[in-house]
Amino acid sequence: MNTRDVNVSHPFPGLPQDQVDHYDPLHNEFRWLVPEHLNMAEVCCGRWARAQDAAKRVAVNASSAGAVATVHTYSELQQQANRLSQVLRALGVARGDRVAIVMPQRFETAVAYIAVLQMGAVAMPLSVLFGPEALAYRLQDSDAVVAIGDEASTAGLLALRADCPALRDVLGVGAQESAAAGAVAKDGALDYTALLAQQSADFTLVNTRAEDPAILIYTSGTTGNPKGALLPHRALIGNLSGFVCSQNWFGFDPDGTSPSTSSGRTDSRAVLWSPADWAWTGGLMDALLPTLYFGRPIVAYNGRFTPQVAFELMQQFGVTHSFLFPTALKAMMKAYPHPRAHFSLKLQALMSAGEAVGDAVFDYCQRELGVIVNEMFGQTEINYIVGNCAIFWQPKAGSMGKGYPGHQVKVIDENGHECAVGEPGDVALNRFDVHGQPDPIFFLGYWKNDAATQAKFTGDWCRTGDLAVRDADGYLWYQGRADDVFKAAGYRIGPGEIENCLVKHPAVANAAVVPKPDAERGAVVKAYVVLAPDFVAARADNKRTSAAFDAEITAQLQAHVRSLLAPYEYPKEIEFIDALPMTTTGKVQRRVLRLQEEERARKLGVIP
Repeated sequence: MNTRDVNVSHPFPGLPQDQVDHYDPLHNEFRWLVPEHLNMAEVCCGRWARAQDAAKRVAVNASSAGAVATVHTYSELQQQANRLSQVLRALGVARGDRVAIVMPQRFETAVAYIAVLQMGAVAMPLSVLFGPEALAYRLQDSDAVVAIGDEASTAGLLALRADCPALRDVLGVGAQESAAAGAVAKDGALDYTALLAQQSADFTLVNTRAEDPAILIYTSGTTGNPKGALLPHRALIGNLSGFVCSQNWFGFDPDGTSPSTSSGRTDSRAVLWSPADWAWTGGLMDALLPTLYFGRPIVAYNGRFTPQVAFELMQQFGVTHSFLFPTALKAMMKAYPHPRAHFSLKLQALMSAGEAVGDAVFDYCQRELGVIVNEMFGQTEINYIVGNCAIFWQPKAGSMGKGYPGHQVKVIDENGHECAVGEPGDVALNRFDVHGQPDPIFFLGYWKNDAATQAKFTGDWCRTGDLAVRDADGYLWYQGRADDVFKAAGYRIGPGEIENCLVKHPAVANAAVVPKPDAERGAVVKAYVVLAPDFVAARADNKRTSAAFDAEITAQLQAHVRSLLAPYEYPKEIEFIDALPMTTTGKVQRRVLRLQEEERARKLGVIP
C-alpha cells in the first residue's frame, strides 16, 4: 500500500473488475510501502482538512435516538481536534502518555482520537459498558493520565480517580454545568466544551515515526487479566489491504484510482456505518479510522442496536458499506425477511466478522440485501489478515476466506509447521510477507507483559489461538477458539457448524453450543437456544405447559440437526434462554455457558 506521499495509489492498476478469480495476482504482486514517519491523525484527517473542499467534505454524520442528526466536516473535525490537543497539552499530556477515551459513537469521540494521535500521545479506547472493576484495572495498568468521558461515563471515572494515582484529570463531554470560571463543572470534571472554546484552532502535528505507539487496546481477557495490545501508527496501513478488499474496493474512484488530496476531489460516494463500538478494534480499526483515511463519511449512531434502527440508518444516510456482526445479521434476517420491501437500500459491500456467518445468513445477504457478504478474520494484535473480496475472488459461504494481500497466513501445528489440507491447526501470521518484507500490521507487544508477547509467537509466526482447516483451494474454515472445540463420546466437536444449522430453523433466533460434562461419555453436545420472536409469542399463548411446548420444539430441532449433520453432532440437550451472554464486540461468550455447565455438574457429582 503506497503511503510514501501520505496517499494511496491503486496497488493493482489496470486489474479488470470481472468474475475471474484475481486472488493470486493480488496476493503475489502486492508490496508494502510504509514511510519512516507516519501519523494516523494526519492521514485520517489533517490531509483532508487542507483540501479545497474541506469545509464541505463530510467526516461524521452523527445521530442518536430521538435527536436530529448533525453533520460534521473534515474542517470542523480538524479544528476541534486542534483545540482539544491544546487543552490536553495544557493539562500536561506529553508524547507517549496514555489518554483514555470512554465514549460511544459520537462526533466528539472522533475528535478525541484525532487530537490524541496528532500529539504523539497514545489513545486508549474503553467501552462505556465497562463496570468499575474493568475500568479501574485498565486505567491502573496503563497509567492513563487523562480520561475523556461522556454523560454516562464521567461520574464513574471520577469515582475511580482516587484508586488510579496516574489519572490527573477527567474531561466531561456533554451536559455538565460549568462553574463561573468555565473550566470545572459542578460534578468535578473539567468542562470539555468550555475548555475547547478557550483554545486556538491551530496545532502543529507531532512528527511521529510509523513505529511509534499510537493506540493501546485491551483484549477481552477471557482467560486471566486483560492484556493491553500496543499498536503503532503503521498498523493502520497494515489494515488497509484487508479493509479495501472486504469492502469491495472502498474509497476508490470508478477508474480504480485513489481519492485525490491534491485536487480536493473524489468521485467515491462511499458512506460507511457499523454498530461496532469505536472502543474496540472492530469499530476503531475496521470502521472509523479506515473510513476517515479515505476521506469519506462515517455514520455515528449513539444508541441501542435493533434491526429496525439498522435498516433506518442505512436508508437515511444512504449507507453503501457496512460491517455487521453475524449476531446482528441473524437478528435482521429474522426481523425483516424481505427488507427491501420496507427500506430503500444502497449497499455495495458488507463485511462480517467475530463468528462464522453460516450459509443461512450468507444466502440472505445475497438474496435480500443484494450483496455477497465478505467474511473477515483478525485479532486486535494482528487485525484484518484473512477474508474475502467478492469482486476479485469468490467467497465460499461459511469460509473465513484467504490471507489478504500483504499477509502471509498459514494454518500451523504445535511445532510451527504448516498443516496439510483438511487438518486443523492454529491460524498464524508471519512477521514477513511473501516478498520477505516486514508486515506493518503487527502490534508492538503486550503492555508491561513481555512473557505474554513472547508466548504469542512460534519463531516468526504469530499464533491467533483460533483453529481452522485449509481446503484444496486455499480457503480457511473456522473451527472455533482452541478452548471452544471439545470432544463428545470421542468425537471432536466444533460448535460453529451446529450453531449455524440450528439458526436455519425458523424457531431459532440464535444459538450457542457447549459441552455438558457426562460421566460415561466425557461430554455431550448441549445447545443454548434463543427462540425467534414468533415462537416466543406462541410459547406464551400455548395452552399446554411450557415444558410440553419446549419438549416439542426440542425434538424438532434435534431432528433438524440430525437430518443435516453427522449423527454425533446433534444436541442431546437444549436449553431455551432469553439471551446469550455476549461480549461488547458481539461475540458469543461460550466460555460463560461452558463454566456454568461445569458448575452444575460439580453440584450433581458428575465431575469432582
